[in-house]
Amino acid sequence: MAFELIKQHARRILEGLEDGKGTTAQTFHLVKEADPTLVFFLFAWLRGRYPSSNSMSDGVLGRLRELLTEYPEAARIAKAGEKDSVVAWFQETHRYKDFRSADFIELVVDKLES
Repeated sequence: MAFELIKQHARRILEGLEDGKGTTAQTFHLVKEADPTLVFFLFAWLRGRYPSSNSMSDGVLGRLRELLTEYPEAARIAKAGEKDSVVAWFQETHRYKDFRSADFIELVVDKLES
């Protein structure tokens, strides 16, 4: 997939989980087609960006829980991506909560594709 298509795909996954755009099945379909490391990053970003102190966390993390409950394969995909060395690099040098979604996707996709 070209960089822009991957970024668009990532934005659609986040929109499904953050804003509830689309169904859980549609979000899972996108997750299934995505790079496992990107999936891990997106799930980790949501958890970092929406701690329990955030008023939107119930909705956002509730949709993530629903996805992982209805489609356990999504959790396996993310777990596989966690082992990538890019994850270690990111976690050593950055904090998920410091990034807006667009900037996060830009950074992560560029790093994964380089």
